[in-house]
Amino acid sequence: MDDMITNVQPPYLYPEYKSTVLRSPTKPLLIIKENLKNIQLPVFGESVIGKYDSDLTKNARKDHDPIGERIKVSGKVMDEYGKPLRNVLVEIWQANAAGRYIHKEEIHDAPLDPNFLGAGRMLTDNDGRYTFYSIKPGAYPWGNHYNAWRPNHIHFSVMGHQLTHRLVTQMYFPGDPLFEFDPIYQSVPLHARHLMVAKFRMDWTEPEFALAYEFNIVLKGKCQSIFE
Repeated sequence: MDDMITNVQPPYLYPEYKSTVLRSPTKPLLIIKENLKNIQLPVFGESVIGKYDSDLTKNARKDHDPIGERIKVSGKVMDEYGKPLRNVLVEIWQANAAGRYIHKEEIHDAPLDPNFLGAGRMLTDNDGRYTFYSIKPGAYPWGNHYNAWRPNHIHFSVMGHQLTHRLVTQMYFPGDPLFEFDPIYQSVPLHARHLMVAKFRMDWTEPEFALAYEFNIVLKGKCQSIFE
């Protein structure tokens, strides 16, 4: 049972996810010395955060609101003991409602939204909590296999207080029909896939404005979040 609890990370090499064939390590991993694990990472202050950095419905707005379903994504960032971590830098990026990123390498011909940048950031509060407002991202084709589409998802980058508190992951939405066809999602052990799926929270939903989702992040330990 303990093995099932701790074995939550996907394998480095997962041939169905073609990029891992080129990205997975070809040499033994280096072991980090114990004294290096506790090196303090940079401490971020409020000065690095802009007024609308955590509100993706406003941080790129020009003439109109961005197109799509408004959502609120909230959660806690915790260590392996469930202790909330304050002043942790949380960054997100995502496709727009049509499934397109603002990126020079983007090849999907879905329309751009001039009022949506698709990126945001914020610091967790004293309770380790963060909240982003955004637009629910659309699915998009990605060329991994015939007729391959990514499920709706938001990318997260979390910069904690120590070297072992660094995480890049993805948040999925509950009930997505593309889960069974997505090799990134499928590469994670079956018992741990729920760690990547947000929980719909009707009680957090803002009436007539935005549906709400909860996505908690654990940076270390048996219940650590999935590393992308």
